[in-house]
Formats: sequence, C-alpha cells, structure tokens
Amino acid sequence: MTPQPIFVTSRTNARVKQLRAAFAGHARLSGGLVAIEGETLLHEALDSGLPLKTIFLSERVAPPAWFPRGVELMVLADDLFTSAVDTQHPQGIAALLLPPVWKMDSVLPANHSGDKTPLLLVAAGLQDPGNLGTLIRSAEAFGATAVLTTAGTVNEWNQKALRASAGSVFRVPVVQIAADELIALKSQGVRLFASVAADSKADCEANSESVCDANLTLPCALMIGNEGAGLGEEWLALADARIAIPTPGRVESLNAAVAGSLLLYEASRQRAASTTSDREPST
Repeated sequence: MTPQPIFVTSRTNARVKQLRAAFAGHARLSGGLVAIEGETLLHEALDSGLPLKTIFLSERVAPPAWFPRGVELMVLADDLFTSAVDTQHPQGIAALLLPPVWKMDSVLPANHSGDKTPLLLVAAGLQDPGNLGTLIRSAEAFGATAVLTTAGTVNEWNQKALRASAGSVFRVPVVQIAADELIALKSQGVRLFASVAADSKADCEANSESVCDANLTLPCALMIGNEGAGLGEEWLALADARIAIPTPGRVESLNAAVAGSLLLYEASRQRAASTTSDREPST
C-alpha cells in the first residue's frame, strides 16, 4: 500500500531544509543523511537494502506502485521541489537515506578470511567526483574488495560521484585511510602497486613494469593518483612496485577513471585466467 503523502508548500519545512542540505553536502545540517534523485537511484538503494528516511515527490508526479511501505512520503509544490534538488531538470522524485558506514577491519579482516583474494583500489587525492564515481562503479564490475580514499579525495556521496557510480556506491565499501593504514596492509601481505604514466617505452622499462607483466592475482592494492599531479611522493614511497599501462598512441597519460578501470580489468582478467588454469585437469 502506498504511504499517505504529506503535501508541503513551505520552504522552511524541516524535511525540505534537510533535503536541501543533503544535496549541498552539509552532513551536519542534513543529520548525516544522503540525498538521491531519480527512480533509478531509488531502485538501486532499495535493492541494496538501504533504509530510506523520506521520499519526496513533485506534485506533477504520481506515486509509483513500487514505493516501500512505512516510509515517510512528502509531495512538494513543483517550484519547491526544483529549488531543493541538485539537478537543473529534476525527474520529480528524490529521497533521503542513511548511508552505509564501512570500517577497514570489516572490509578486510587481518587474516583475509573470505572466498576471494583481496583486490583494493586506492584513490589518492582524486578531486573529480565523476572520476571517483566511475572508479567505484568499475570496482564493483571487476570484483574489487573495496575502494580506499585518502585525505583530499572528493567524498563518495558528492552528488556527481553518486550519479557516476550508478548505484555501486551503495554496495562497494568505500573507506578513508591514512598512510599508516596502508603500511599495515603491507604487513598483512597486501602488495601495493603505484600506477604511473610512462613518458616513453624506455622510461616504462626503467622505472616501472607493464601492468600486463605484474602479478595481480595475489592480495594487492592499486593506487591511482590525483588527476593533475598523479601520486604524491608519500604514496610512491610506500609502493612495492610501479606499474604502467602500455599506450602505443601519442598521449601523455590516461584519465584517472580510465586508468583505474583498466587496472581493475587486468586484475580481474588475470584472476579469472588463474582460476580457470587451476581447474583444468593436468595431463
């Protein structure tokens, strides 16, 4: 049964102010809630089991039959809805939800218990929310364990990052870490690979190895740096090895999201090939 809607016209309504604050990224004013917009993201959130606090509809949108029971439903005057959400051409449906909170010890237990070998993506200083969201989506697509972010990286609940993730942020653990926590990962047997751009074939051979030659079937973390400056010296110093993506074309470097996605694909490819090889009968 569709919940009974509450019609709202006031800009000072407490829930509307909370929605506006959430879209603006003000966690304190939103009460720690995250705002999402559009049927696709609402479906993704519900399918991921996330609790919705309030659903908002523009007065021009009829309540869909799939609305969950027991969730507060508010119908806003059209101009009020438009003023509260983030997009220029709103779809007329939005929600406030309680985001998942991930901790390193739950994402990656010290003994690496679980069915799969850890594969981590480290976003070090990424500032473009679209890049981070895309990497989170790729992390889910290629079976990564988690995405780790460092100080200076854009928040995963930034609206552009959330949309670019296409709902993957609801399911992929994203944990902020410091350098000492990466060092702790190394002590647990996780190998750190620093992604670097090779200016030439000779430079690639001298200072890094092709990602195709690196063994990504073992527990590992792939580090992607800032869009403009790449990985800082602090992170490069922690790396066990530097890897580069072979690019025969005349480009200086790849977009951070593209590079990270290619690294994740290569790790997934190697692991699938290794599993297939293990299953093949010996002759």
